[in-house]
Amino acid sequence: MKLLLDENLSDRVIHRIVDLYPGSEHVKTLGLINTDDAEIWEYAKINEFVIVSKDSDFHQRSLLYGHPPKFIYLRIGNCPTSSIIQILRDNFDTIIQFESGKTESLLVLM
Repeated sequence: MKLLLDENLSDRVIHRIVDLYPGSEHVKTLGLINTDDAEIWEYAKINEFVIVSKDSDFHQRSLLYGHPPKFIYLRIGNCPTSSIIQILRDNFDTIIQFESGKTESLLVLM
């Protein structure tokens, strides 16, 4: 499973989670910084990514359109990059189950 991290998350996260989530990318490395959410949504859908963001706009889009792509909503406010890395690592089993589920389109992590 591969994650697509939105621009509101540090691109430094990728190097610390790629062992668990191979193929994961940050929008920055894909040239998608300052890109409309709809385009990021479509990119993730076409390329089979799970979007990870703190952006409530993606939350709304997930509720409106369902999946694909699936969306992981980090409800954590301002926090250090190390906390984001820890959340993604600590919730690996939950994230894997979420990604493989047929009906779920949204996973909220705190």
